[in-house]
Amino acid sequence: MEKLKETVDFDSYFDDCLPQPDSVDGCKGGADKKRRRLTQKNLFQLWGLENPNLDLRPSTATSLASRKNQQRLCPFYKRIPGTPFTVDAFCYGSVKGCSAYFLSHFHADHYIGLTKGWSHGPIYCTNLTARLLRICLYVSPSFICPLELGTEYSLNGIKITMLDANHCPGAALIHFRLPNGQCYLHTGDFRASKLMQSYPVLASQRINILYLDTTYCNPKYRFPSKEDVLEFVVGVTRRYLNNHPKTIVVVGAYSIGKEHVYSAISKALGVKIYANASRRRILRSFGWVGISENLSTNGKDTPLHILPISSLRFEILQRYLASQDGQYTSMLLDLLRHHGENLNLIKPTSKGNITIYGEINRCFLGGVPYSEHSNFIELQEFVQFLRPEKIIPTVNVGNAVNRGKMQSYFQQWLKA
Repeated sequence: MEKLKETVDFDSYFDDCLPQPDSVDGCKGGADKKRRRLTQKNLFQLWGLENPNLDLRPSTATSLASRKNQQRLCPFYKRIPGTPFTVDAFCYGSVKGCSAYFLSHFHADHYIGLTKGWSHGPIYCTNLTARLLRICLYVSPSFICPLELGTEYSLNGIKITMLDANHCPGAALIHFRLPNGQCYLHTGDFRASKLMQSYPVLASQRINILYLDTTYCNPKYRFPSKEDVLEFVVGVTRRYLNNHPKTIVVVGAYSIGKEHVYSAISKALGVKIYANASRRRILRSFGWVGISENLSTNGKDTPLHILPISSLRFEILQRYLASQDGQYTSMLLDLLRHHGENLNLIKPTSKGNITIYGEINRCFLGGVPYSEHSNFIELQEFVQFLRPEKIIPTVNVGNAVNRGKMQSYFQQWLKA
């Protein structure tokens, strides 16, 4: 990332960190390896969690960069057997035998390969994801086929149903029912919940093959529910603002994701949400009550600011705080870490049960184990509910040891 000048147009700078029409990874530049470290309180301890081994977490940024210009064959776990369909297989060019390309959600590691020049075949996705393809990547509408959640469609005699994946906005589980009665479920990325057990298509039909998001398929990953984390974040933020009214509350987010977090803060504290023009355009495309009407175009009108993850560096945050012309004198960063991501950088310092960390030039950091992927127990409950004949993991599959461990977990769950 280029060194910032003394005078920074933060809106333009942060715009660069949102997806561009021909962007692959959704953000220009990388993190400065020499950035200053901060001593922090490890909030994961509040839930009695271990620091997981980082080698089990996929290194998306590195893999995307190294594979960008390589032509590879589409792996079997992205193909739906007995159909001409693939799921999240856009970086392989024109896939032989594929007549329909399904996109589970709008995250870069799943849509990589999609650009405004896409012409290999129709893209099936949810309505919200379809809007994001148009406004962020400028994919031609002639190739985009939006599908309503919870509605059954027929394509080449195959029944297809998109189901809410409880991940990012527009994310879907994709259910396929073939003419011979075989049923396949591809989860894309998802956070399993008990609500999914009430989905009629899942409750009434046996799943023959489950393509499972195994991002956190390891017993170490037992992080709390989204609801518990949101309650905690709102409570900490409220107490901090009561004690320090002239504070900017910053939530770091990718182009999409974490909307429930800052929406919860906004609702609980009765404040608007400031985001730059590019993010406001994306958020308005959701059509969500509680966000669209609460967006602010002026950062000085509200203490709640949404910034790109890549901007969460102290030199940038300090300049951002200084750009507020004295209206705000301190900053609280709600750092919503994916559980397992860079946890070795977090060194605990105690101050009761409050996640307030070391102070550097009026910037305070707080980190909580927030995830939009299923934890280990949630995966177990989901598998035991579905009782599929076969499970194909889709994440952390490059290592034979990992694959073997996951299959042993699956066998244990299905025996119980």
